[in-house]
Amino acid sequence: MSRELLREVLAEFLGTFVLIVFGVGVVAQVVLSKGTAGSFLSINIAWGLAVTMGCYVCAGVTGAHLNPAVTIALAVHRRFPWKKVAPYSIAQIAGAFVASAVVFATYHEALTAFDGGVRQVLGPQGTGGIWATYPQPFLSTFPGGFIDQIVGTALLVGVILGITDERNAPAPTGLVPVVVGLLVLLIGATYGFNSGYAINPARDFGPRLFTAIAGWGGEVFRAGNRWWWVPIIAPCVGGVIGGWVYDVFVGRLLTPQGKTKVSSV
Repeated sequence: MSRELLREVLAEFLGTFVLIVFGVGVVAQVVLSKGTAGSFLSINIAWGLAVTMGCYVCAGVTGAHLNPAVTIALAVHRRFPWKKVAPYSIAQIAGAFVASAVVFATYHEALTAFDGGVRQVLGPQGTGGIWATYPQPFLSTFPGGFIDQIVGTALLVGVILGITDERNAPAPTGLVPVVVGLLVLLIGATYGFNSGYAINPARDFGPRLFTAIAGWGGEVFRAGNRWWWVPIIAPCVGGVIGGWVYDVFVGRLLTPQGKTKVSSV
């Protein structure tokens, strides 16, 4: 690994760590306090702010992907080097895993007070959902859950491409992380009900893997009708679709000067 790639990988690790340590932290606070120290709204707001802070931490080095679905979409649509996709994704998952351990250590006594030391994934004393996403009982794994994650991630990537396209009407310099954070807040507030809007394979798999090791066991992969693979595969598909939609409807119609192409036909 070159020194430059190592620098980028470390930046993605830290940025994703910041994202997850705040994002999972707010869910822990709301669940373990039984709703007395927060709500679904505070979860959405904190996740949006977590994305903003994560972006600010590493944007100067990598542009702040923080999400394998974003990395893959940029490789497909923006010529991001494919050779960097795996290192970036591994760093993002690792950052999420370590952040999950920090949240676990910080809230360990509150966790034990909540469930008596018996780790359960779902149910009245279930705490697996603090770290990873699980579907509502009515949501099918396929097609319902798959569509849910495709739509959420397509919206994420499509809008990100729009607000960062210099030929379009980009967010002001230095404020892109704020706008992206608001975008995540919006997605959570509008599409968070079905399954908790993972829209990020690293955000879901890293914490899920941690819970499997930290006491919840293999049930984290069986719960929700073996839901675990949906937040990994579907966001990657959704990100590519979102990028394609933006380029077809807007991106390909813009010139380098930002003006719309006019057909003579």
